[in-house]
Amino acid sequence: MPRPRSLTQTRLASAALAVLDRDGLAGLSMRAVAQELGMSTMGLYRYVDDREELERLVVEHVLSAVDTEPPGPGTSWREQIEVMARRLRDAVGAHPAVVPLTITHRHRSLAGLRWSETVLAILTGAGIEGERRVIALRGLLSYVIGAIQLEHLGALSGPGTVAIAELPPEEFPYMSETARHARKVGADREFLGGLAMLLDGLGGPGA
Repeated sequence: MPRPRSLTQTRLASAALAVLDRDGLAGLSMRAVAQELGMSTMGLYRYVDDREELERLVVEHVLSAVDTEPPGPGTSWREQIEVMARRLRDAVGAHPAVVPLTITHRHRSLAGLRWSETVLAILTGAGIEGERRVIALRGLLSYVIGAIQLEHLGALSGPGTVAIAELPPEEFPYMSETARHARKVGADREFLGGLAMLLDGLGGPGA
């Protein structure tokens, strides 16, 4: 008689997330997660079929930390979208190695789908419907995911900005000048400023 299943999906996902946080996406494997749990690789296969299932569990685990309830009444649709974008950024940004997996598995994550459902309801309330609503949701997702990657892999405070600022101005006048300004822009200001520009483009009904 087989032994009872004692390893919960939450514990599995937590172990896989620990591997991702420590070793990055390239380090995620059935063997690495089994070692994190103190068990054999073959033993892990009693609980998950393959790495892809592990990835889905991790994505759901991370996105389940996002509050998907609509922001309180009395706020504008733009303020509500900003709140939702911040929530997603905070949850996923805490584990940047998970970002590529959210792109691959977001449509299988109930938590991710609930976030999108709330955002769509806010957009609908603002009069953004049909194709515009499709593009608006995709644009918001693309912006938040891309912003997280830039913040953690190519932050404005990083060496890349310093190197660009030192480019010869006669050859790269705009790049070098922009990089000098970029040194003064913090991560929150960059994120919220870009989001504001995106929302400006969405406008309201008939925009």
